[in-house]
Amino acid sequence: MNEILEPGMIVRHPGAPEWGTGQVQSRIGDRITINFANAGKQVVNGKHIHLELVTTDPFDQ
Repeated sequence: MNEILEPGMIVRHPGAPEWGTGQVQSRIGDRITINFANAGKQVVNGKHIHLELVTTDPFDQ
């Protein structure tokens, strides 16, 4: 699923729900940079973490 991620998409990290939702900033190979609401900018390895796509943006509410 990580292969479809593009900048601007909203995701969750399944192993760190306390980070809240995050906006994908970039994806270069397996390195995905995400700006999370409660954890700031994080770089994750897409080979080991399968991010969950959020279909509605909770910031729009």
